[in-house]
Amino acid sequence: MLYFSRLKMVLIWLAVAVTVILAAPNLFPASTLAQLPSWVPKRQMTLGLDLQGGSHILLQMDQNDLIKDQLETTRDEIRTLLREAKIQYTGLGGTGRTVQVRISDPSQVEAAKTALKPITNPIAAGLFTGGSVQSMALDDSEPGLLKLTVTDAGIKYRTSTALSQAIEVVERRVNALGTTEPIVQRQGDDRILVQVPGLQNPQRLKDIIGQTAKLTFQMVDTSVPVQDAMKNRPPPGDSVLYSQDDPPVPYLVENRVIVSGEDLSNATPTYNSQTNEPVVSFTFNSRGATRFGQATQQNVGKPFAIVLDNQVISAPVIREPILGGSGQISGSFTAESANDLAVLLRAGALPAKLTIIEERTVGPGLGQDSIHAGKVAGMIGSVLVVAFMFVAYGFLGFLANVALAVHVAMIVGALSLLGATLTLPGIAGIVLTIGMAVDSNVLIYERIREERRNGRSVIQAIDTGFSKALATIVDSNVTSLIATVVLFWLGTGPVKGFAITYAIGILTTVFTAFTFTRMLVAIWLRRARPKELPRAPVTFIPPGTKIPFMGIRRWTFALSSLLSILSVVGFLTVDINYGIDFKGGSMIEVQAKQGNADLADIRGRLSELNIGEIQVQQFGQPNDVLIRVGTQDAGENAEQTVIDKVRGELQDQYDFRRVEVVGPTVSGELAKQGTIAMLIALVGILLYVWFRFEWQFAVGAIVATVHDVVMTIGFFVISGLEFNQSSLAAILTIIGYSLNDTIVVYDRVREDLRKYKKMPLPQLLNNAINETLSRTTLTSVTTSLALLALVLFGGEVIRSFTLAMLFGVVFGTYSSIFIAAPLLILFKLRPQATTAEEEKKPVNGGKAVAT
Repeated sequence: MLYFSRLKMVLIWLAVAVTVILAAPNLFPASTLAQLPSWVPKRQMTLGLDLQGGSHILLQMDQNDLIKDQLETTRDEIRTLLREAKIQYTGLGGTGRTVQVRISDPSQVEAAKTALKPITNPIAAGLFTGGSVQSMALDDSEPGLLKLTVTDAGIKYRTSTALSQAIEVVERRVNALGTTEPIVQRQGDDRILVQVPGLQNPQRLKDIIGQTAKLTFQMVDTSVPVQDAMKNRPPPGDSVLYSQDDPPVPYLVENRVIVSGEDLSNATPTYNSQTNEPVVSFTFNSRGATRFGQATQQNVGKPFAIVLDNQVISAPVIREPILGGSGQISGSFTAESANDLAVLLRAGALPAKLTIIEERTVGPGLGQDSIHAGKVAGMIGSVLVVAFMFVAYGFLGFLANVALAVHVAMIVGALSLLGATLTLPGIAGIVLTIGMAVDSNVLIYERIREERRNGRSVIQAIDTGFSKALATIVDSNVTSLIATVVLFWLGTGPVKGFAITYAIGILTTVFTAFTFTRMLVAIWLRRARPKELPRAPVTFIPPGTKIPFMGIRRWTFALSSLLSILSVVGFLTVDINYGIDFKGGSMIEVQAKQGNADLADIRGRLSELNIGEIQVQQFGQPNDVLIRVGTQDAGENAEQTVIDKVRGELQDQYDFRRVEVVGPTVSGELAKQGTIAMLIALVGILLYVWFRFEWQFAVGAIVATVHDVVMTIGFFVISGLEFNQSSLAAILTIIGYSLNDTIVVYDRVREDLRKYKKMPLPQLLNNAINETLSRTTLTSVTTSLALLALVLFGGEVIRSFTLAMLFGVVFGTYSSIFIAAPLLILFKLRPQATTAEEEKKPVNGGKAVAT
């Protein structure tokens, strides 16, 4: 195990060098890297929106819009087809998903069905279904009445094609804003994810991508005063539309569209040469120029309306025919609003309305603060862990710290190579893996010490220690990896970033602890030829410790049962502080521009906005405030209205550092995903432990893990900490950590079961726990030190996450000793050795064993 060929050593050092080279660019600013030769690696980790600022917006396409458009198109087609076939009809109209028409002459019904057949013909769907889709279905069951209904397959097809078109439109709009590396991608069947890093004005982004931007040119009907049309019904073929002015001006507009935005070839912001006001200049394509020229020739002296999404931008009078195919749109624009309108017109109209169902926006100032807090917490946590390892193991601790530095470099290098996104929880994941990475080293070193105490030589003890620790290292890390994979699969955004970082950390831990550390130890042995293991400055757990843990198992069972019951009762009776991820609503973090924040003033001003339940609390520093607004009953769009109202009320005195909006649709899905994630993780771990051990071990591990989850939920109930997606990530990570600790104990129990065939199970469990107690304690301390640094210096944004993790580590250590191990007695792992008679029987000629 300790022999390394020259080739193997070269390959290991080469792997380390490559990872260091890949990680190095992250130490330098991009401007410095740009000056280096092209062959030098320059790829850096991509910072998430929570670190560099920006907006994450999830849009949902309104299928009702598509159905409405389909019904209107079908109605027009029916009218045209029946007129061309000279078939008399009445009652043409539609409701829901159906258009119906009554044929006046019963003898013409068959002819009408033949005439309408093009509407029901299958659509060539191409790759969508591999064949065709019947969009409309004809029902003629009622005599003389023909009903055409939009099919489910038709809706699915139109949604898919409309979503692809919408993605192209949104992408053109976002790119026209000049942002850096935006992400626009499909999510599911009817959603679009938009992520724009480094965005300074998120409200402008929402205005740009959320507007349908259906532009039409329609004539204004001056034959009837608009006031009369408003009092009575508008004339047939007319509608009353309002301008964008304040107050809005009504216009009586003909429904007939002269030219639409589809006929535009270009639109640019410019200035009116006479008034110097911002305007939008447009150019039609040949078809649009012809239609617009004909309309203006026929209507000289009459006003026409330029309509955008059913709002009149302007209604100029046609002074003379406009035959050049170009013109200007004016309407009290600012330079920015004129540019935004030009962007919308160039990008084209959306095929259906897009509703914002989730928004997460972080200001650049908060992003920089988060990076600083993450760096400080990382450095402090690393220093604490490094110092502790040196104190606990002396020179061997120094070698472990060298391996730890390589471990961090490998994580950063892998993230850079993969182009993965580093989020604030991802930084927490790196700091956590620093604490966890030494676990394998602790496991190996403690085994080496034990083998040395058993009389083996230094070289034999080291060789045996590495050999026997390998299976335990693999088992403990696989269980953590199962929980992490589930977290990545079902997590979103920053939580997924944490899962990626943590998973990479688990994989690199095995390499650095078992391969790289072993090579360093082998080099030291060959050069120093020590006669004894290096002494540690401090011994935390004295050798030969014999604490009778199983003697108090009934008390610990009773205590854990009581605490578990209290946790469940508290969860059922006391409202846990769910974050907006699970109950919907809005969360806004603001910072006073001058002096401290006035909570009472903010609360009073927002209460007058009539936006429902409001919570205002200090968040970190005296000038930071966290505002929570409950979910709105009026639906997804009402959530965005709340943000607009709060921003309008407070933006003069406060900077908006973070905005999160989760609509009721997404919050329900996240709650469901969270429940599924925990169940899948537990089942996966159960199957793995069952495969590697016996069923008693698997069930005991799951019971202990469920105990830790219940305790953590009780901690959220008592502490009042916000329970959000990050908290769910903490629970899944606790599941992995708790199992990691339990597996170490179980692995030693399994080894002792083979070694001591006649030893009573309680005594055997005491021996196994005492033999691994030093490892359990030291790992818990190193992980807690890293987490404590995150709690104290990592910032408010991840405080609930790190506090839950710290609590879970403590209880995970407790459960592996006082729950997981005693359960093996309860499940009669060794029935013949768990009776009272066997427990009292002398073993190998020794004294009776107390339980």
